[in-house]
Amino acid sequence: MRLLEIRDLKKHFPVGEGLFSRNKGAVKAVDGVSLSVEEGETLGIVGESGCGKSTLARVLVGLQRPSAGTVSFRGQDLRSLSRRVVGSSAAMVFQDPSTALNRRLPVRKLLRDPLDVHRRGTPRERDERVRALLAQVGLPRGAADLLPGQLSGGQRQRVAIARALALEPDLLVADEPTSALDVSVRAQILNLLLDLKDRLGLSMVFVSHDIQTVRRMSDRVVTMYLGRIVESTPAEAVPHRARHPYTRALFSATPGLLSPIDPIPLVGPVPSATRPPSGCPFRTRCWKASARCAEAMPPVDADGEHLVRCYHPVPDGTTDVELIGQSTSQERS
Repeated sequence: MRLLEIRDLKKHFPVGEGLFSRNKGAVKAVDGVSLSVEEGETLGIVGESGCGKSTLARVLVGLQRPSAGTVSFRGQDLRSLSRRVVGSSAAMVFQDPSTALNRRLPVRKLLRDPLDVHRRGTPRERDERVRALLAQVGLPRGAADLLPGQLSGGQRQRVAIARALALEPDLLVADEPTSALDVSVRAQILNLLLDLKDRLGLSMVFVSHDIQTVRRMSDRVVTMYLGRIVESTPAEAVPHRARHPYTRALFSATPGLLSPIDPIPLVGPVPSATRPPSGCPFRTRCWKASARCAEAMPPVDADGEHLVRCYHPVPDGTTDVELIGQSTSQERS
């Protein structure tokens, strides 16, 4: 059953609208995105910094209103739902727990606040819920009396996850949940999220620039570039069966334990989010780009669950070595 559906979503931020400045247009952070999340599914969203991943995540949980388009939760438009309903149906785990948690409040208060605001149960039941949440994320009871500053980074992120789960949401949006943590604790937090997803039957949107982590966590992977989705594919299809040149380049630049980085080089300038190029937004850096790519955004080419927007998709069976050779040849020419 479909839990979340987005159609032609746009989120633009005006630039230079001050009293003494000229209007310089708008940053098109999200520009015409359509996607869906099924119940129990984890959707991974990847892309370089500035591609619109975090903005999209904030729109999904109602923290930012879209400029255009629709976000439907269980068939109901998000804008028609009260903030109380949205807050209890979808929750977010932010990138840095040090800034996401009020450092002046003890953990007990941080976890109980959502319960108090939404008037969930009696005071005694709320206290019991706080204890249950701590146990759920692997923290001892004594952590309830501590301030965030008295916890390690991994413990703080466990508190942030517990707070997101306080109202028993159906959808958990995790925005770079391990990027601010030490390498030694990242795997623990990722394993916790996977365990919670299975035990609680959660749907999840997992946002990260770490391609390998997204592949491990997700059922389906969406690639964003300059505010647009350029590919959507089952997680097991990446990296070697990904068909968009940008997706292949992203994965080739990810370090592996057994092999050195041998990235597919990208040529050309990174375009501006206020003045994106015509047609395909990736064409200014793509070694396969042609005049046709500048005319219009490529339509969606669907092959089962694999969707790609590209006039020149990577053929099946093409290796990274071959793509590196193609890119290098184009750069020389």
